[in-house]
Amino acid sequence: MLAYKHLLLFLILFSILAVVCRAAYGQGSAVTGTIHGTVMIAPSGTAARNAVVTVAELRKSVFTDESGAFEFRDLPAGKYEIFAHLDRVPDVVKTVEVTGGDQTLDFQLTLTPVSEQVTVTATGSAEAIASSYQSVNSISAIELAQKNPVSIGEAFEYQLGVAKRSFGPGSGRPVIRGFDGDRVLVLQDGLRLGGIASQSADEVEPIDVLSLDRVEIGKGPATLLYGSNAIGGVVNGISTNDTYQRGLSGYLTTFGGTNNWQAGGSTGFKYGVRDFLFFGNGGAQKANDYHTPLGTVLNSYARGGNVSGGAGWFPRKGWLAFGYSFDRRRHGIPVEPDEVDFEYLNERRHSFEVKGGLRNLNSFIESGDFAARYNDYKVREFEFESDENVTELGSAATNKNFNYRANFNHRREGKLSGTFGFSGFTRDFLSIGEEAPAPHTKQHSFAAYALERIALERIGFQFGGRIEQNGYNPEGNFRDRNFVGFSGSAGMRVPLWKGGSFVANYQHSFRAPALEELYNHGPHPGILTFYIGNPNLSAEQGDGVDLSVRHNTQRVRLESSVYYYNIRNFVFTGFTGQTDPDSNLPIINYAQGTSRFVGTEASVEARILPALWLNGKVDYVRAELTEQNKPLPRIPPLRGTIGLDWRYKALSLQPELILVNRQDRLFDNETPTAGYLTFNLNASYTFVTKRVAHVLSVNGYNLSDTLYRNHLSFIKNIAPEIGRSVRLNYSLRF
Repeated sequence: MLAYKHLLLFLILFSILAVVCRAAYGQGSAVTGTIHGTVMIAPSGTAARNAVVTVAELRKSVFTDESGAFEFRDLPAGKYEIFAHLDRVPDVVKTVEVTGGDQTLDFQLTLTPVSEQVTVTATGSAEAIASSYQSVNSISAIELAQKNPVSIGEAFEYQLGVAKRSFGPGSGRPVIRGFDGDRVLVLQDGLRLGGIASQSADEVEPIDVLSLDRVEIGKGPATLLYGSNAIGGVVNGISTNDTYQRGLSGYLTTFGGTNNWQAGGSTGFKYGVRDFLFFGNGGAQKANDYHTPLGTVLNSYARGGNVSGGAGWFPRKGWLAFGYSFDRRRHGIPVEPDEVDFEYLNERRHSFEVKGGLRNLNSFIESGDFAARYNDYKVREFEFESDENVTELGSAATNKNFNYRANFNHRREGKLSGTFGFSGFTRDFLSIGEEAPAPHTKQHSFAAYALERIALERIGFQFGGRIEQNGYNPEGNFRDRNFVGFSGSAGMRVPLWKGGSFVANYQHSFRAPALEELYNHGPHPGILTFYIGNPNLSAEQGDGVDLSVRHNTQRVRLESSVYYYNIRNFVFTGFTGQTDPDSNLPIINYAQGTSRFVGTEASVEARILPALWLNGKVDYVRAELTEQNKPLPRIPPLRGTIGLDWRYKALSLQPELILVNRQDRLFDNETPTAGYLTFNLNASYTFVTKRVAHVLSVNGYNLSDTLYRNHLSFIKNIAPEIGRSVRLNYSLRF
């Protein structure tokens, strides 16, 4: 009943604001103007052909020609954010005011990470990160290639507000502001991947980050477009196969590392002819057991490979594309040096998708897009007994998932613009074997949502809502469950000074319990526990406030945030103190209570010399069960980084110190971790010809060879983090 009251309140507010804005601002100006310019690649000054230049507020895009030139005609008077994008190159954003006549606007793209990035994850439409109401991180393809990540968790470790949960290197997964598991949603192009790593810490997310154009991390529960699983945040991998490009373009990335003899590569292409686009990607990598100052961590290896491809049709007012991808991985679960039994997992995924859209419709709905993906994911867990040279299958699970979404952008009415749509998914989960954790269960979900924005002269507002249904139908003697709930948010952005702004957000969140939290009942030897689910769990309901101060000028870029979340019926796992007699594993059950998350994060980039920037960031979260006055498990400690970025023409040098505090606020059966300091050094050289861009980089990690442990690791006592490592990388873009 509470969910429907929230929905009714949202609809009334939406209707009132829409009427007021249409009446007050419905008359548009007849003044128009033209913007033209060029997009070049620095430092060589080479023309960026086939770059996409977009007016964010009007959702209008044009391509640059062979000389890098572009032009927009008949733009209505107003202030706009215009950004230039080239595949696998960081975006550049500029703000311009159209008052009539012609204006010149030139862009310089660079193949080194910059802060002027664009995001689509928070609202479904392109906007500058500095203008977003949500706190968003964007990691470019260049940065991802230099990290050579074995897992998605390694790729984003030490991003602001993001930590790594792991059960060894092959199973790393992001933790956002202390939220983990089913509260962090991992997507690719806004659709689910079909894996089960959210509730199984020893598994991996089946996504190849090296094939992506960039990855965006939206923090906090205001990501209304994707689902209640994003109550903590969303990680969205962005590809560019829905954007047409003439001719042939592509990339090649190869890398190698010294510590664990990591090696691999990824390559892809796009070819556009007439109205058709053909694309393909492929890659593979391997990493052996890694070394720490205490020695080798046995069974910490990882292997992976993937291939994908498809085609699209791009007529003048729309597009339609089909794609297929295949991903296969194998990784071990680290063990103590004297162990003779080795657990390892084999995972594979088939994925089929169709995406399309319409634009420039000259009606109330001016554009829209849809996407659907079917995932067939399978994981098998094996145990190898080295003393007897015998391999046994412990369990196998299949997760068949069909998910879809459709977004519609309505015509801008004066100062009011926005998106509405619907999404849903079905899931068929089946596990077999003596260690099968849950019954055969079918899950279905459907949601409708809207997200609106009002841009006044000196202040901006954003508000939205989502109503979502989740149902579970398990086989056997288990209870069917159905949950309906409402999530909503309201935000405000106020300019403070030139380049500075204050952003405030309120969020009400809803999350249905996960399938595993409801129905798991069995041993999970891979993570050394026996889980007992609770089919009587209630849905989580939360409220939160997020306050940010931002400053963005040519000399200083700063963002500082504080946040507070109160979540009722928060689902957590606790040790019962009992042991299952058959498996001899400790029993853990799912319980609920009221939780509180309070945290802060800040980042700054300051140009202290023309070619030298000082970078720093810090984040901290304190999370606890309020009724029990007990800290929640695996919460990241206070962390900070400080570094320099020196650039001379095509050369970049980036020393960096990472400082992490001790974590001694502990949950039941959790062990403390000591603080540590590590030193990294990254160097890269970029050179560009008329058609090809090259990036050579050398990255040194933990050069001090410090012994340290990740507090969010399930096996930190037996598996410290990797020691000194030097990684080489070569990236080519053509």
